[in-house]
Amino acid sequence: MKFYEFVDKRPAIGKLVVVEGVERLFSEFALETIVDIALPPDERALNLDRFVASEVASFGAIEAAVSAFPFLGTRRVVIVRGAHELRADPRRALAAVAGRVPDGNTLVIEDLVSPAAKRPEPLSKSFGRTALRIDTTPSADARDRFVRETLAAVGATAEPAAIAALVNGPADLAGVRTDIEKLALGGSPITLKNVAEETLASDDVRAYQFASAAVAGRSAEALALAHEMFATDPRGAAIPLLSALAQEYSLVWEIARPGGSLPAKARWRERDLRAVARTLGERRAKLGFERAVRGFEAVVTGRADNPQIVVDHATHHAPRPAKK
Repeated sequence: MKFYEFVDKRPAIGKLVVVEGVERLFSEFALETIVDIALPPDERALNLDRFVASEVASFGAIEAAVSAFPFLGTRRVVIVRGAHELRADPRRALAAVAGRVPDGNTLVIEDLVSPAAKRPEPLSKSFGRTALRIDTTPSADARDRFVRETLAAVGATAEPAAIAALVNGPADLAGVRTDIEKLALGGSPITLKNVAEETLASDDVRAYQFASAAVAGRSAEALALAHEMFATDPRGAAIPLLSALAQEYSLVWEIARPGGSLPAKARWRERDLRAVARTLGERRAKLGFERAVRGFEAVVTGRADNPQIVVDHATHHAPRPAKK
């Protein structure tokens, strides 16, 4: 059962539940929803136990907890988090405990591996239909729903292109949520320009090195870095590259304007950026930013058939300094 299917249907909770997949934010919500369905609030203090798998000295403690009779309630619920961090033998031991859960009580195991994984093999595969399986791996539709619901929760709206960019943003949804919360502080509607300037940070330093080289006019160096990233991630490299390029141009554009100043997070680069701004100028920095944003929009909305060509085009056609 997919995460949002579980959220919408709120099925009955049996004696064994496995929360699998790869999205931690969905896992946390699923675990709390299971508790909401399975235990009335006034029964939780005495009938809910939580364990971290890697911190358990013996799985006997888990088995004792899940085998105990409910105290002034209808059932006991035991949650074991982080089973995906265990080695093979402890995983087998936990699976054995899961096979002995008595009727009436519930064992919930968080095992954040893909249901299709080969190593480690998901614990749920050994349980057959005895377990309710909740897959937290977010599809494109699930990411879209998450973005829209998060925007609504913070009272913000966003342009369709900005929503598409957020859907294609950081892989982990906690990062997407942080981006939305930060963008919402600037007011609504959130635009694609806002997203390109302020979010989609990349863990790959090459994206920022690419942007710095491209804006400074070192096209060959920039393209070499971009092609390295495309070699390892043909589908996903364009988004961090174009986002970094838009951010770099926006900084240069800002500092090239009369009275312009850098945000605090970029002031350590002021000397280098001012040198680029002096040679590039305000108008050319603005043109470069607009070109990067248009390329970014083409990629995140799916209008670009070949994202690498978009990046190459934005780099080759980066505005050059005016001739003296």
